[in-house]
Amino acid sequence: MRALITGITGQDGSYLADFLLEKGYEVYGMVRRSSVENFIRIEHIRDKLKFVQADLLDQLSIIDAVKESRPDEIYNLGAMSFVPTSWKQPVLTGEFTGIGVTRVLEAMRHMDKNIKFYQASSSEMFGKVREVPQKETTPFHPRSPYGVAKAYGHYMTVNYRESYDMHCSSGILFNHESPRRGLEFVTRKVTYHAAMIKLGLTDVLYLGNLDSKRDWGYAKDYVEAMWLMLQQDKADDFVISTQETHTVKEWVETTFKCLDLDWEKYVKMDPQFLRPAEVDLLVGDSSKAEKVLGWKPKVNFAKLIEIMVKTDYDYLKSKAL
Repeated sequence: MRALITGITGQDGSYLADFLLEKGYEVYGMVRRSSVENFIRIEHIRDKLKFVQADLLDQLSIIDAVKESRPDEIYNLGAMSFVPTSWKQPVLTGEFTGIGVTRVLEAMRHMDKNIKFYQASSSEMFGKVREVPQKETTPFHPRSPYGVAKAYGHYMTVNYRESYDMHCSSGILFNHESPRRGLEFVTRKVTYHAAMIKLGLTDVLYLGNLDSKRDWGYAKDYVEAMWLMLQQDKADDFVISTQETHTVKEWVETTFKCLDLDWEKYVKMDPQFLRPAEVDLLVGDSSKAEKVLGWKPKVNFAKLIEIMVKTDYDYLKSKAL
């Protein structure tokens, strides 16, 4: 089997590449031409991967990438993925995260309609939630340019499935974290800075809304769900979540507890980290994925934080020595 992954250098792309290599796949990664390569998350498997240069903004380069890799499966994980930046660059977010999906689907439609396609949809599409918990049929009300762009890409995936009889599935993934998460994301920002505080490298952590509630899982668990979707006879959309909700404050408390620290001594509120429009409560109902795919998360909230704290602490300690 041969797979093409867009966004292979990101958190999910790197874990998916690990997973597919273990399954015996030939794995191609779509990468943009850049003067500075950012392959840190896939450095350990770089010699086992094949790369094709293309850009989600450029239709012809995507067609060439599909032609060169001849994949059985395409996993579209490439996007402008940081929600706060989507307010600063809403048009670019729409191009990458929304229209980029259509470009990949069009390349498949014209070249090989038998390719199976996975679209990385997002719980951010639910935004100002209409019901709790959120499931596949819950109406969308996105609260950021990122969420709007993801909704566009999601419905395009549904349309190509229904209009052209293509095997196109969407995973509506709720928040999923790992030691490979970018430092700009609140979860990794907290574990990294808490480890810095423990080691005496800093003495304060600035955060935004501590009352926001999220459904947090482990990225390594979630990439297995992506693969399972493309192994089904019938393409469909699936919510992937832990079915639990926790506040940012709980994330902070659990993190600092791992390091025997009192979080209230170190955490300060900074209005610059507040979103223009907040998503207050996200919690997913992943019972359909459990029933159809046989998928359930393996790592719980506390264990996920423990994994991230230990990785950050060990890394920072080795750098400090």
